[in-house]
Amino acid sequence: MSRIVHVVGTGTIGEPLIGLFTDFAGPMGIDEVTFHKRTPLVTDRSRLTHLQSRGAKLAVSEERVADFEGLGHTVSYTEEEAVARASVVIDCTPAGNRHKEQTYEDLDGPVGFLAQGSESGFGLPYARGVNDEALDYERDRFVQIVSCNTHNITTLVKTLCAEEDGSYSLDHANFVCMRRANDITQSDKFVPSPNVGRHEDEEFGTHHARDAHRLFATLDLDLDLYSSAVKLNTQYMHSIWFKLRMTRDTSVDDVIGRLRSNPRVALTEKRDANLIFSFGRDHGYYGRILSQTVVSIPTLSVRRSREVYGFCFTPQDGNSLLSSIAATLWRIEPDWQTVHERIQPIARWLYREV
Repeated sequence: MSRIVHVVGTGTIGEPLIGLFTDFAGPMGIDEVTFHKRTPLVTDRSRLTHLQSRGAKLAVSEERVADFEGLGHTVSYTEEEAVARASVVIDCTPAGNRHKEQTYEDLDGPVGFLAQGSESGFGLPYARGVNDEALDYERDRFVQIVSCNTHNITTLVKTLCAEEDGSYSLDHANFVCMRRANDITQSDKFVPSPNVGRHEDEEFGTHHARDAHRLFATLDLDLDLYSSAVKLNTQYMHSIWFKLRMTRDTSVDDVIGRLRSNPRVALTEKRDANLIFSFGRDHGYYGRILSQTVVSIPTLSVRRSREVYGFCFTPQDGNSLLSSIAATLWRIEPDWQTVHERIQPIARWLYREV
């Protein structure tokens, strides 16, 4: 049976995913990559043409076929055909839960469906390297790839607090998520000045800690996490201030050693988001590195032997791309060693130092 990946949406996550799967289809064991575009726009023609020239096949709703062909595109499938014949469907739109209810749940063909961070409740929350062991092939046909900041938070907590016996040496953790106003590919929703978020959740503050708590719950962990958020007038990348109160003594050297031991963590001597961003632009894939977090070494501090402080950067949506690919390959062939081998061609963008 052909192994077909279908990506719904061509936004900040969808487009680089289409590129990754087409560029590395051979080593990943993918036979075909299809993608769905909803609206025919002249301003999108060049990038859609480029994706198709690399081997991705366009699918559109039946009533839009003539419109896309009028722009010079070759339409290979209707939206319904592409979804039904796919092995795995990756929904990169903010309507994943609605699509699940309206379409996905009734389809027998695809072996897996993935949605992105905003679609809480779509399926088991997943972040590569954090809760791989929580996935159950028979149960988890639907998987939610958590947001880029949730990847960052959960990777930090697991790397610094997980012990060999499976316990976590964490008493409490605080995070301040400093979000970029919008992506450089977006021309709206920019803010003129810092815009602080509400603490709408009594237990967790903002959704960032709540989402991280839900992910750790898949490992039967009940961690005390709290987050705040502020949107900054920048397009560079998200930054996070963190405080982890441990249940054991630690040191800056121990913290750095643990961070270095995780191949999905990058360390940097830099303290400027624009320098991290420009590194990704120059040395990443679609401008993205795929590391889960970039931790600034000069900001790390340990107070009273048990309080760990620091700043880190969230490398755009690169960590979500990594988890999306891993979950897709796992749904196609549920063997983590095989997934590890097939994901190696993109490991070049898992930087250890920035």
